[in-house]
Amino acid sequence: MPDVLAPAPTRPAGVPDDAAAPRDRAPRRPRRASAVLLGALVLVAAVAVSLSVGSNRIDLATVWRLLLAPDGSTESLVLHDLRVPRTVLAAVVGAALALAGAVMQSLTRNPLADPGILGINAGATLVVVLGVALLGTTGVHIYLWYACAGAAVAAVLVYVLGGTGPAARTPVRLALAGVAVSAALTAITQTVILADQEAFNEFRFWVAGSLEGRTWEVLGAVAPLLLAGAVLAVLVAPSLDVLALGEESGRALGVAVVRTRVLSLVAVTLLCGGATAAVGPVGFVGLAVPLVARRVVGHDQRWVTALCLVLGPAWVLLADSAARVVLAPSEVPVGAVAALIGAPVFIAVCCRRTVPTL
Repeated sequence: MPDVLAPAPTRPAGVPDDAAAPRDRAPRRPRRASAVLLGALVLVAAVAVSLSVGSNRIDLATVWRLLLAPDGSTESLVLHDLRVPRTVLAAVVGAALALAGAVMQSLTRNPLADPGILGINAGATLVVVLGVALLGTTGVHIYLWYACAGAAVAAVLVYVLGGTGPAARTPVRLALAGVAVSAALTAITQTVILADQEAFNEFRFWVAGSLEGRTWEVLGAVAPLLLAGAVLAVLVAPSLDVLALGEESGRALGVAVVRTRVLSLVAVTLLCGGATAAVGPVGFVGLAVPLVARRVVGHDQRWVTALCLVLGPAWVLLADSAARVVLAPSEVPVGAVAALIGAPVFIAVCCRRTVPTL
């Protein structure tokens, strides 16, 4: 199978000029900085909306006043006990999923890659379901540790399977191993939930992806994992940029290829595993946000990372705000709304005459 990153020596006849999209057309630094600044402004607006909307709407002036001086009123309790932790957790989860997607797409050199391609979501889901079915455990605080453990096991399994045989752990082999592991783990999960009604009920609630009722305790449990994953994602960004030139070029320029891949896999596992553990699977964020970021700032992984850190939180915050009002006073799972927002982006990319390469 040809390397998806191998640059074509010449452009095939009949292919339009804009299909090539060479790296030297990447946006210049001022434009990139402006894009990140604009993304930060969108994030601020998304935070304001998240704190304001809900079954009991609070105007922005009151939100600002109560943030500075809580007065014990019902609005103050709703704001500080429910909406502030929910907003912070949504922002952190959005940043984690977007970063995980950016690293995954760069690692596999596939613009349509998603953190789920490593089987992380499938591994987390399986261990949660097994915990409910075999041990009878319930509650999101217990799911945190089950989901993180399942994500880690799935990532290790993919890495081991992706390196068996004479071939090295190439991006294509890792992606194929991830698809295979994900399919197998999903099949086991479906078998368990069909055989256990309690596991099915708990799974149905958790798998939808929801921020409802999440507190500071949930954020505190996953914060160390997400922080460590974010630091690794930032650290490997320059090396991933060099590897985009090809493995041989990367080695010639001093990049430790194996170490970069391992650290990238660890970063994706920590970010996606921790986010999934906290709120359940939230799809398309890790796919759509990096695609938008690369469309705006080009292929420089450092700028993509910076833009993902502001667009990812804004994406999930706006999805959660919509989830609270679309069927008010009831709530729609944020995972469903995020998928409805992200699916058109995915469809638009797939319907293009050429899929952009990394």
